[in-house]
Amino acid sequence: MPRPNILILRAPGTNCDQETAFAFEQAGGKTEVLHINRLLEDPGLFEDFQVLCIPGGFSYGDDVAAGRILGNQIRHHLAQRMAEFKDAGKLILGICNGFQVLMKSGVLLDGRSTNGLAATLTWNDSGKFEDRWVRLEVRGSKCVLLDGIDSMYLPVAHAEGRFVTRDEQVLAELETGGQLVLCYLPLDGNPAGDSAGNSDAVPYPDNPNGSLRNVAGICDDTGRVLGLMPHPERHIDPTHHPRWTRGEAGDGDGRRVFANAVEYFA
Repeated sequence: MPRPNILILRAPGTNCDQETAFAFEQAGGKTEVLHINRLLEDPGLFEDFQVLCIPGGFSYGDDVAAGRILGNQIRHHLAQRMAEFKDAGKLILGICNGFQVLMKSGVLLDGRSTNGLAATLTWNDSGKFEDRWVRLEVRGSKCVLLDGIDSMYLPVAHAEGRFVTRDEQVLAELETGGQLVLCYLPLDGNPAGDSAGNSDAVPYPDNPNGSLRNVAGICDDTGRVLGLMPHPERHIDPTHHPRWTRGEAGDGDGRRVFANAVEYFA
């Protein structure tokens, strides 16, 4: 099987680049970690890669807002290159801070709105940083990076992960288009719902940030660009599971995300 070249894009404050590169390598990819300044100096480097991943961390210290500065660099200096990358049938993955960057750069929902961002990731309802494990459900079959995955158990670590849309129309369009591809589930396995009778509500802390529709990740309209708040690179081995010594671990739920990216170019 050919080994696709995978670009791990980092910036000052990124701190999950090596773990993410390792996850792709374990899946059979060939990775290179590059600083954003390298791409700004030579945007032609995009042509050497089939997959772009923006990993987690705190790019530029999350000053102004999480992912905003790196997102603006991409929006104002690399928008055309990113569009060409997508149009060439390549894959883009944003994890946690990378999801925030994809949203605020316009890469994930480009063309959705001509009057500002149609959706964003904002402060958790709890008003604090959330670091915990969550249950996730994959909805639909649109996203190629989630192919063959029904559910996952992954950790989250973020302060600004609440998915919100500009209005109900945007939310409805994303839902109808099958782009709300990853959602939080109750940890106890019971059906979602709250005391107010909202049958689809997943309460805190199982939905750690209060996202609309319990959204943990979305894809673009092609299914080849995915952003998600949980960290699949932190659960690619059974020993990563917090209760692996009790026999509750599987094979590492996040591993399949990276394998899907590599196998897409087989």
